[in-house]
Amino acid sequence: MAEKAQKLESYVWEGKDRKGNKSKGELAGANLALVKAQLRKQGIIPDKVKKKPKPLFGGSKKITPFDIAMLTRQLATMMKAGVPLVQSFDIVADGLENKGLQELVMNIRNDISSGTSFAGALRKHPRHFDDLYCNLVDSGEKAGALEQMLDRIATYLEKTELLKKKVKKAMTYPIAVVVVAIIVTAILLVKVVPQFEALFQGFGADLPVFTQMVVELSEWMQSWWFVVLVSGIGLIFAFKEAKRRSQRFSDFVDKATLRIPVMGEILDKSAVAKFGRVLSTTFAAGVPLVDALDSVAGATGNAVYRDAIQQIKNDVSSGTQLQASMRQVNVFPVMAVQLTAIGEESGNLDEMLKKVAEHYEAVVDDMVDNLTALMEPMIMSVLGVLVGGLIIAMYLPIFQMGSVIG
Repeated sequence: MAEKAQKLESYVWEGKDRKGNKSKGELAGANLALVKAQLRKQGIIPDKVKKKPKPLFGGSKKITPFDIAMLTRQLATMMKAGVPLVQSFDIVADGLENKGLQELVMNIRNDISSGTSFAGALRKHPRHFDDLYCNLVDSGEKAGALEQMLDRIATYLEKTELLKKKVKKAMTYPIAVVVVAIIVTAILLVKVVPQFEALFQGFGADLPVFTQMVVELSEWMQSWWFVVLVSGIGLIFAFKEAKRRSQRFSDFVDKATLRIPVMGEILDKSAVAKFGRVLSTTFAAGVPLVDALDSVAGATGNAVYRDAIQQIKNDVSSGTQLQASMRQVNVFPVMAVQLTAIGEESGNLDEMLKKVAEHYEAVVDDMVDNLTALMEPMIMSVLGVLVGGLIIAMYLPIFQMGSVIG
């Protein structure tokens, strides 16, 4: 029986080549003996070989979904060019700079070379390859069309990650406005206003109401800024934990976010785009529609669409048409339903669902660009009102004193 794949480690070595010249380098291997044997095969007599010390901070980079998309695309390209799967992994691993990803690739490669199926090797790494990915690879292997399947998966991952990036960009801007506004206001209240307050104490007159409010707010912030900071961090942490631990709270947040002006519409359209993209990919791979809907339900990223798709799955299982069920759940846009209906009637459902995905991906792209263009002047306006308001509050007593003297 083939031996189990061993974890690769990086080794640094020093030695002499066949001509007696000193040389050194770095080599990946399962253990010290194998690394030395590999060096001898290359014509190097090793003098010193040891494990490469791991950095105190950092280490290997995190493996992101975009890395997995890039890896899938590279494998698809290699296999389309006629390169065998195991050799494809070797070639891809040689070009990777991310040591964590390189180790993952070599572990999968070793599993496959020892007789494990591609899908079986991927299932050992659920953190990086979800059930949908593994099931699609399994379908491709069984159908003898792995290169086409990898190409489809790569396209699906690339489009999904691009969509996530756009949605994240749309959500980052409003948050950035609020955070910057809070930080600037806090700095002005804690550091700048007290300087004016000391000046006002020598006036011997009542301060304007607006100025008095700002001074009192400044005094409160100076006394309680640490409590405000800790409370803010605590609320963010509590929100994340509640969302992670409580399905009910998470579903409530998902429903609430869809009602936010502009932002809710972007999230809504992105969920429809994900629905079209995942269902198109799985259905084209030969996965039965009911099973494909199972994969789609968790991939939309929103509880409203998850529940709607589960209802659609139950309806389709009992014989209802997909487009009829989509119309009944009343969450999908009219265009998405109509394109699905055309696909069902023409027997070209995967292509029509692909068009649904492409259309709503383009809609999200346009909405994010418009939001970005709108937010830039909004940031300036918000900061201008806050900073300008505080400056006016501080100079009002000086203006009043000037008018009295005049």
